[in-house]
Amino acid sequence: MKKTLEKIIRYTALAGDDGCRLVAFGEALLPGYPFWIELTDGARFNSPVQKEIHAHYMDQAVQIEAGHLDDLCRVATDRKIAVYIGCIERALDCGGHSLYCALVYIDAEGVIQSIHRKLMPTYEERLTWSAGDGHGLRVHRLAPFSVGGLNCWENWMPLARAAMYAQGEDLHVAVWPGGLHNTSEITRFIAKEARSYVISASGLMRKRFSGRNPPS
Repeated sequence: MKKTLEKIIRYTALAGDDGCRLVAFGEALLPGYPFWIELTDGARFNSPVQKEIHAHYMDQAVQIEAGHLDDLCRVATDRKIAVYIGCIERALDCGGHSLYCALVYIDAEGVIQSIHRKLMPTYEERLTWSAGDGHGLRVHRLAPFSVGGLNCWENWMPLARAAMYAQGEDLHVAVWPGGLHNTSEITRFIAKEARSYVISASGLMRKRFSGRNPPS
């Protein structure tokens, strides 16, 4: 998490220095999307491999109550820039034993204004993420816009979109783990349906192994 967060902070500062007033980062970018599940037989029951990886994933997850995003909030304050960051949250208010795919909005004063936990993880994501709720379906004033955001497949959910439209959203941030096949049509569809501006922000994973024994 530490290295990824340092990179996020650096790019937020650069965006602020360039005069940007909003920066968005992809789904689950901090600390990362669980790509391993579909590559390592993730549904195998009582698998030592899955237990080890999931335990590491939990250890790297964000705990907002512990101040893990405080440095990012300070940069938002210094640069007067709002931030949407996709992260994996290990929420203490839910016992600290579950992981949520969360979309966090930090305003230009460095205040965390909303934490939206993905309503329903998609496909193999359900093996590592818990289901969220509608508490975080909120929009925020970012003059001259009302900005809101959704995680990945939520952007395809009519009622989730309608909840944002009903609050006057006219700048929509759609975050994804990556994939042009997901973003190319829905970005334009939301813009037409909502008569709003739409930003699609994706992560990027390169096929590069850092371990001593890369797979053959």
